[in-house]
Amino acid sequence: MPTDGLTLPAVPLIAAPAVERAASRRAKKRTTGRLADAVFALLARGALLGVLVLFAAIIAMLVMDAWPSIRTFGWGFLVSTEWDPVQQKFGGLPMVMGTLVTSTIALIIAVPVSFGIALFLTELAPRWLRRPLGTAIELLAAIPSIVYGMWGLLVFSPMLADWVQTPLQRWLGGWPLVGALVSGPPVGIGLLSAGIILAVMIIPFIAAVMRDVFAATAPMLKESAYGLGATTWEVVIHVVLPNARAGVIGGIMLGLGRALGETMAVTFVIGNMNGASSLSLFDAANSITSTIANEFAEAARGLHRAALMELGLLLFAITAVVLAVSRLLLKKQRV
Repeated sequence: MPTDGLTLPAVPLIAAPAVERAASRRAKKRTTGRLADAVFALLARGALLGVLVLFAAIIAMLVMDAWPSIRTFGWGFLVSTEWDPVQQKFGGLPMVMGTLVTSTIALIIAVPVSFGIALFLTELAPRWLRRPLGTAIELLAAIPSIVYGMWGLLVFSPMLADWVQTPLQRWLGGWPLVGALVSGPPVGIGLLSAGIILAVMIIPFIAAVMRDVFAATAPMLKESAYGLGATTWEVVIHVVLPNARAGVIGGIMLGLGRALGETMAVTFVIGNMNGASSLSLFDAANSITSTIANEFAEAARGLHRAALMELGLLLFAITAVVLAVSRLLLKKQRV
């Protein structure tokens, strides 16, 4: 239509029903999105609440079942070495010491080995070897613990007795302190055997975490260090480790938690004897988990079962302390 000599272009009109339908669809999407967010938040809160309730229920069950032992023996349970179900006298010190000693031996062995594996896989191994070798290391974590225990009892323990303990006793048996560390009957079971088996079991966990945190280091940082003439060892010590320290600590604590809670493999090779007779690493001993596994099924209701439940409560407390220490270390590393 001409207006002052100008012709306006025809503008197509959108039908009002189509606009209303589009607006309705957008409103439905917003409503559906809000509903999905509300449901997801409710499920997340429910999951968190469920974990907290389960955690509180476990603690309450342990305290309630262990209360007869706590009330009878008090703090003396932690320092007593006597464990006599017939006389109804129980002390948890040998089991606590066995747990701590075997876990410490496992860490002393596993941490350097895991560090070497992670270093080789990330810095030294050719690319075609990294994936299959890493997969093989991770497959060790899938082996059931009872298989480790059977292998330790039937294969590893005789080898340890013949190739390690007997020669050490022959060479070092006359030394005042070192001789006591290697004394005992050469049967290959005891604290050292259990610690080595635990080390083999936790190496895949620690090595996998270390490998991932080493690989996460920015390539530019490592290339810059190599460009300045640094060796592989210097790059790892001065570049990789400072950036991956928190992850390394986390991996070590993960392995320690696995070692503290292991049951069947330790039960097979630790010897299951309450109260070591000497300071020897080859002495038969007991851990908290092996004691519970061996005696819980036959324990009568009363002090015996309550003492076993108190051992479980102690293991829970030790694990909680380890977790708290790891959190403090990680917090310091982030500062």
